[in-house]
Amino acid sequence: MPAPDWYGGGLGHIWLPYTQMKTARPPEAAVATHGTRIRLADGRELVDGIASWWTACHGYNHPHIRAAVEAQLGQMPHVMFGGLVHPQALTLARRLADLLPGDLSRVFFSESGSVSVEIAMKMALQWQINRGNRGRRRFVSFLGGYHGDTIGTMSLCDPAEGMHSLFAGLLPDQHVVPLPVDEASTAALERLLAAAADTIAGIVVEPLVQGAGGMRFHDPEVLRSLRRLADAHDLVLIFDEIFVGFGRTGTLFGCQAAGVVPDIITLSKALSGGTLPLAATVATRRIFDAFWSDDPAKALMHGPTYMGNALACAAANASLDLFETEPRLAQAARIATLLASGLAPCRDLPGVVDVRVKGAIGVVELDRIADLNGLKRAFVAAGVWIRPFGRIVYLTPALTIGADDLATLTDAVVTVLAQR
Repeated sequence: MPAPDWYGGGLGHIWLPYTQMKTARPPEAAVATHGTRIRLADGRELVDGIASWWTACHGYNHPHIRAAVEAQLGQMPHVMFGGLVHPQALTLARRLADLLPGDLSRVFFSESGSVSVEIAMKMALQWQINRGNRGRRRFVSFLGGYHGDTIGTMSLCDPAEGMHSLFAGLLPDQHVVPLPVDEASTAALERLLAAAADTIAGIVVEPLVQGAGGMRFHDPEVLRSLRRLADAHDLVLIFDEIFVGFGRTGTLFGCQAAGVVPDIITLSKALSGGTLPLAATVATRRIFDAFWSDDPAKALMHGPTYMGNALACAAANASLDLFETEPRLAQAARIATLLASGLAPCRDLPGVVDVRVKGAIGVVELDRIADLNGLKRAFVAAGVWIRPFGRIVYLTPALTIGADDLATLTDAVVTVLAQR
């Protein structure tokens, strides 16, 4: 089928993400979505295995979210958040504060996950400055981690195995160290903090799963260790839950699995149910109180133009309605069971290093992927939308996916990897 006019006319003017434009195969032309399916311009339908970078937690085009956005569009799509507030943003802030553990109660909205982590870093740095600790300018983050593509967040990512090694030497200098997953790595982190805590503002970690850095899992005890060390050295503990938040690992938020309350948590991706750009940086009262002052210089000087966008907040409120009224966590548990059984045959395939599942995340780790583009093409040919990266083939489907569509995904992974 010939490509539609909009495709041929526009493709030469677009710059795609994470793509060498010269050598990459042309992107697929998507024209519609529904449930867990993506329809292409040529009429094919693909079962979506990654929920558009795990944003579409309720599937595509959920009628409740669509109705909420349509109603808000007719009333007020956006108004500046400087000096003005509106019902959708304030309602969403209150609901997030009620859902989050502990006293995570002050919500700062933005439009993207990377920016929400930048804001968290800025909060942590200024929290130290406002309390007289001007020398605390660095962060501790962890090998295998990924926190975004903006300048500050790139500095937190794994410098060797991440996507940003090209910028080494240009980024802020952070302590990127092994996660404290055992006695030796915990002792190493303790030594670092004992020696350098007076130069460190905070610790940043992805709870339970390091996502785009390699889909690496770790035990909740790691988070308890980080909470203990942050308290011992007066550090701000930041949980980047952009990937794991909203049911992806089996609890509504990853930190709940460990019974740990961070000082700041960042949320995005599934926050709006995969419909509109929205992120939130949520701080505890202890963090907020350091900014509460008669001194204007102690205010947080940050303000995204589309902060608290009414359309996006309406979508997020509708998404929270669905978490309240539909069995999303039970669905995540069911997906975990089906992923474990469906991907199990991969363990016997040549080149497979590991098969692992946590909540609604299924991972097949290979010793190498020689032809990444070829593997992506093979999945499309099999009728599924799966985007492997590095040495990882992963599934993060919508929490609403049916058993048949999930079987289509796992069968495709087994079949395609067996033929590679």
